[in-house]
Amino acid sequence: MLFGILGETRAWHDDGTEVPLGGPARRALLALLLLNPGEAVSADRLTDALDPDGALSAHALQSQVSRLRKALGSAAAIEQAGAGYRIVVAADDVDACRFERLAREGRAALRSGETGRAVTLLREALELWRGPALDGLAECEPAQPAAVRLEERRLGAIEDRIEAECLLGGHHTAVPELRELVGRHPLRERLAGLLMRALFAEGGQAAALAVFEETRRHLADELGADPSAELVSLHRELLSADPSPAPAAPPAQLTAFVGRGEEVSEVAGLLRVARLVTLTGPGGVGKTRLSVEVAGVTGDEVCFVELAPLRDGTGVAQALLSALGLRENGLGLGDGGQSPVDRLVAALSDRMLLLVLDNCEHVVDEAAALAARLLAACPRLRVLATSREPLGIIGESIRQVRPLDGDAAVRLFTDRARAVRRGFTADPGVVRRICAALDDLPLAIELAAARVRTLDVEDLAGRLDDRLGVTARGSRTADERHRTLRSVVAWSWELLSEAEQRAARRFTVFAGGATAAAALRVCGGDEELLESLVDKSLLEVAGGRYRMLETIGAYGGERLDAAGERDAVRLAHARWLLELVRTADPHLRRAEQLEWLPVLTAEHGNFLAALGRAVEARDLEAGLELLAAASHYLWIRGVAASVAPQAIALLEAMVDAPGGAVDSAAGSAVGSAAGSAVDSAAGDASGGSPPAGLGEGYVLCVLLAASGAGGRPVWQRHRAAAGSALAAAWSGDRPGRHPVALFLWMMRNAGEADPGGAFELVSSQRDCSEPWARAAARYVSGFGPLGEGDTERAGRDFGAAVEEFRALGDRWGTALALDTLAGLAGGRGDRARAIALTDEALLLTEQLGALEDSADLLVNRGDHLVGEDAAAARADYGRAAALARRAGSSTGLAAALRGLGDLALLDADLPEAQRLYEEALERVDPHWVKSVGTRVRTLAGLGRVAEARGELEAARERYRQAAEGAAVMGADTLEVLRLLGVPESIVGSVVEPADATAPASRR
Repeated sequence: MLFGILGETRAWHDDGTEVPLGGPARRALLALLLLNPGEAVSADRLTDALDPDGALSAHALQSQVSRLRKALGSAAAIEQAGAGYRIVVAADDVDACRFERLAREGRAALRSGETGRAVTLLREALELWRGPALDGLAECEPAQPAAVRLEERRLGAIEDRIEAECLLGGHHTAVPELRELVGRHPLRERLAGLLMRALFAEGGQAAALAVFEETRRHLADELGADPSAELVSLHRELLSADPSPAPAAPPAQLTAFVGRGEEVSEVAGLLRVARLVTLTGPGGVGKTRLSVEVAGVTGDEVCFVELAPLRDGTGVAQALLSALGLRENGLGLGDGGQSPVDRLVAALSDRMLLLVLDNCEHVVDEAAALAARLLAACPRLRVLATSREPLGIIGESIRQVRPLDGDAAVRLFTDRARAVRRGFTADPGVVRRICAALDDLPLAIELAAARVRTLDVEDLAGRLDDRLGVTARGSRTADERHRTLRSVVAWSWELLSEAEQRAARRFTVFAGGATAAAALRVCGGDEELLESLVDKSLLEVAGGRYRMLETIGAYGGERLDAAGERDAVRLAHARWLLELVRTADPHLRRAEQLEWLPVLTAEHGNFLAALGRAVEARDLEAGLELLAAASHYLWIRGVAASVAPQAIALLEAMVDAPGGAVDSAAGSAVGSAAGSAVDSAAGDASGGSPPAGLGEGYVLCVLLAASGAGGRPVWQRHRAAAGSALAAAWSGDRPGRHPVALFLWMMRNAGEADPGGAFELVSSQRDCSEPWARAAARYVSGFGPLGEGDTERAGRDFGAAVEEFRALGDRWGTALALDTLAGLAGGRGDRARAIALTDEALLLTEQLGALEDSADLLVNRGDHLVGEDAAAARADYGRAAALARRAGSSTGLAAALRGLGDLALLDADLPEAQRLYEEALERVDPHWVKSVGTRVRTLAGLGRVAEARGELEAARERYRQAAEGAAVMGADTLEVLRLLGVPESIVGSVVEPADATAPASRR
């Protein structure tokens, strides 16, 4: 007989039938006896447990024992022992005892390095639990200590199991479970440490550091304690690690790789002598799987780029940036004229990397152009592409991927069949006939093998013969093989139930996969339905996301059209996406932003798909709603430029709309209209107006359109109208819905000769009821007194902004305000405070994964250190240069090189200083406001080099160029040159008298 107390107290005969134990009193009695099998439990303790009021007599207790003995029969003896009773059963017959034994053995295996065995033991131990320990005995005081002890050991076993699984590479699946556990047990440091390690292993250094900060705060607030030495040590370890994001790894493979071993070696060998190899062949032949296996044996760092979700070729460069984990811009606005391709070149110019471009056929021209550009500019880069046709560029080596040979095809079928039917065996001749009918195409074989769960192999062979009209094949062309695959996909589809067909065809609206919750929301059905589609190889699941192979997706899309559901399902997809980004939006301005950023990042492909469909349908309301809701995510994630083409298209559609306005009846059903109306003057200025209530959406659309290459004309055309719309949205008692619009509006207008009232508009929100808008207004307000030279009042405003952003938990705003405060401290000579503020800002930008901004802050810190600790300054400049290269930021690299040049000049190493300054100057964009300061300081450095060599005319020319750059910034050129250390004897010869008396507003 088996006994269970890990849940409700129960007992089972050896054949699995349950023993009727009777009422709660007998169950409680049995539970107390089972806590320590073979050991006596006093009658007093049993009596107290069954009746805390003490009304139960010894005779009544004996009566309950007798009834329990009768229920259990001879399988378990309950004996009287002294003044109590004991139950005589083997310890392993009690689930709690068996659990504790397995948990101990699992922990011992983990500590001795037997990780696989540890996972097996710990999983077996935890599967014994059916609910809370001693469930139903909450009021039984003698049982409470035992319940607490068992629950504690259960949690320890869960920790051991997760640690073991992570050691075997299961970080991704561990993160959601660990987040839930940490939420329930915020003071448990081991769980926090496991979550930190799992996040870090997935490239989430920032999120891992945030977990430490949250745990430290909980410990301080609730216990008045500091984190343990172990957790502090782990925190230091993660802080010192390279914050650069890891490139996207090839997708995890859940099945064994069958056949093609020689092909893997051949392609890997080919990549050693050719920098571009393209695997070609029909759909379903196994190009992607072969590329994954090749990538795994090269030994190089790999970046895997999935191009199948792209609608067209305009997003190829952005897809690669995303796969590399790089932002398109820093936390500020714009990219300084640096296109995504330019950023990729800068990031990869000196990096040894194997770039896998998967499924290039539908974007082959753009993929080929990008590959050619990168290979020409990045000598250590190699590219492995998969496509149904060659890229067609110079230096390409083409490897045709052919169907499996006969033996490998049979092995693949058998392997996959055994996965769905244990102990599967079949006549090899019949299996060979099936594979031959399928042209030995791996995908077709997998689809067919999935059917042996319900079909006999002979029946399967007959059905395929009938479907394909053949029993044997000779030489086949690629087109004929493709028709074979299509027939198999159609056949597999027709064998699905109506509910499965409906879910599968609706799933095709997703781009880049979906979570179970998203799939069920859009497609209907339940998780059992999704798992059924996985079992039948129509869907794949990995890392908590479902995805559909493009070959199956193409067929499913046709079935969606045939069912007349395309518009309705796309609408459901857009509604789900809009609800997700709207839900996430306020969290992105709070402490939980690091938890929500990965959620939205995972759905970026779905966001682009929904936005692209709105643009294609010229659905202005849907497009503006999506852009507005996602705007904060797009900026803080550094991917704003990825939607610039769609934003421009929406603005063009608005201008082209009849009468310059959108008829209300044509509005989208995606979301409800909200916000403030746009003044009629806005429509007149831009040539069109957005749907009523979407003024802020229009403003954010303009800002996003202006963030991309070629966005300047769009900005000039719509700036006035957008300004009117923003003023209308943020006037009156009720604030607007998107406070980020205010902040971005100010930042965009800051670079204009005439800010156009932007400062006044944003500053007017200092007492706004929306806390993030209020913090942003205080930050912007500080620039007013700063421009007037009142640094004390400016510091108060910036300090108030820091406190308000910090109270919200927003790292983006806090970092920007801290950086500004650090600049003020450095300006007044308080280097220690400037460094401390920069350190805090640097931690926040690293948490956000903003490499470019981290590089900028490191340069600033290096500048503060130069006069006191040249070695530390050199380390900061060097690290900044490395981060800027990794991020593909030419401007950031130029600033770091300028700092290194300053140090070389201090060391009197004039040749090295000149080399560094000249390289910095080559990388600076002279037309971007953020680069002007670097350019001015670099030119002044070259002037000092020339002056040290006695080349006074050359020095004057460099100083004159620096003065011109300072004038571009609206700065007092005389003061700038003096701050840069230009001798007074030269200042007067390079600065015009008018410049020397520049008004304070320009300074």
